Amino acid sequence: MMCCVRPHSLDGPSWPARLPALPKCCGEVLRARYAASGERNRRAVISRVAKALAQAEVPAIRDEWARRFAATMHAGFVPAGRILATAGTHTPSTWVNCFVQPMGGHTGPPLQAALAQTVATLRAGGGVGCDFSACDEVVATLRTFDQACARALPEGPRPGAMMGVLRVDHPQIEAFIGAKDAGGLTHFNLSVAVDDTFMHRVQGGDPQARAVWRRLARSACDHGEPGVLFIDTIRRDDSLGWCETIQATNPCGEQPLPAYGSCCLGSFDLTRFVRRPFEADAAFDHEALARVVPDAVRMLDNVIDLTSWPLPEQQAEAQRTRRIGLGVTGLADTLILLGLHYGSPAARRAAAAVVRTLRDAAFGASVALARERGPCPAFDAPHHLRPPGYASRLPKALRERIARHGLRHSHLLSIAPAGSISLAMCGGVSTGIEPVVAWRQLRPIRNRAGTTQTHLVTDPAWRLHRRLHGASTAQPPAFVTTMQLRPADHLAMLAALAPLVDGSISKTIPLASATSASEVAQLLAQAWSLGIKGVTVYRDNPVIPPAWGCRRRSP
Repeated sequence: MMCCVRPHSLDGPSWPARLPALPKCCGEVLRARYAASGERNRRAVISRVAKALAQAEVPAIRDEWARRFAATMHAGFVPAGRILATAGTHTPSTWVNCFVQPMGGHTGPPLQAALAQTVATLRAGGGVGCDFSACDEVVATLRTFDQACARALPEGPRPGAMMGVLRVDHPQIEAFIGAKDAGGLTHFNLSVAVDDTFMHRVQGGDPQARAVWRRLARSACDHGEPGVLFIDTIRRDDSLGWCETIQATNPCGEQPLPAYGSCCLGSFDLTRFVRRPFEADAAFDHEALARVVPDAVRMLDNVIDLTSWPLPEQQAEAQRTRRIGLGVTGLADTLILLGLHYGSPAARRAAAAVVRTLRDAAFGASVALARERGPCPAFDAPHHLRPPGYASRLPKALRERIARHGLRHSHLLSIAPAGSISLAMCGGVSTGIEPVVAWRQLRPIRNRAGTTQTHLVTDPAWRLHRRLHGASTAQPPAFVTTMQLRPADHLAMLAALAPLVDGSISKTIPLASATSASEVAQLLAQAWSLGIKGVTVYRDNPVIPPAWGCRRRSP
């Protein structure tokens, strides 16, 4: 079925135009990471990307789709970094951020082949997650992969990123937990895949399980790693759990993936949909968000057919499932503009309502694309809609449409850290669902040559409040930074949004310097009991994290 391009009108936001000039670092990050030769501003990047993504459309209407895609990006949708940096540049790099590479065992390639495939994916620009549970010498293998990554990738604004995962019942789990105790493994984030059986053993007082749990909590308390993936929770929620087995995630943890799985991402800058900020009747425009979601879904669907793939296995898996990951950024600033304290129940209700709007619009758009272009080959209605999987919780009317017409995409939602795109494309809004770190902070920005310069970054909600009400006016109670919140506040926000997201959410919970390992153990156990898929912690320290990268922990 050929799609007709309907008139596309987007209401412009009222508040960004009232801001002072953007911080200098926003342009620095844009030029270092995303701008092609000759591009100097955000508008030029958007124009190039929109034209590139429209190439998957029928030739007669490509120009109209390019205009429509550009309007969607100007309205607040930001494709992920690989799309921004690569689409329309005619380079061989992939447009896809997230991959998982299998290795060893009955289903994965031998170690050397897996290493070669991982390096090929990294060189193409993708981040890679690997389950090392089939390896005999886990830490040594981690170091081999880390060194290969360092050799394969030149210094630049985007260092290679990997996720190393190990099952909690692996004989070398304690060595894995302590793999970064002496430093090194700089290209890796580490996470332990914890199953329900192990957690029940911990709660039941099993000495061995409790010893491993204490060791994990101590390491997380000391230097923020490893994170925890609650693997049974992930698998229960997987809409394709009947035909795939997830063992790892991408480097930042927001996208659980099967062997050779991948996911192209994009985020909505939620601040763009706030109306009358700081006023008594401030409101979030759910209808405006819902209007732009379908074209964002279409853009990411086009990526799957247009991108270069590092490996044929990845292309085959992507075309089988057509996974995409729509997410959000700027949540904390949005809550501030609405006058809501991040740690309040009202803020969690508002955030959940926004993600619910995104969910329903995204799944509705996927149904429409399935009618136009066909459902993804992996779709099977009885299996996809089965309890307790994610799709079984969708609204009844939406489930009925899915049963009749299918879905173009097996998965649609994933909330990434969105660090550098929030700086380059969104004026420095708070990243992902994280609270604001500070109203003013010095951040190191890495340029194309790999050197680092320190820039002053100011929060846009803070800037707007000072512009409207003067620098001497006291900030309303909604102005709260990450370390002013309790760990329970962070966990509660994550728990409020987790059931609405079929991928996962990248979230790090900051801890006060006096936090003990036993408190960390309790916090992680609470995350499991709340049905959260994964979480990472770090203790407060004066080092400011990079302007981009994965869920970054204290060094």
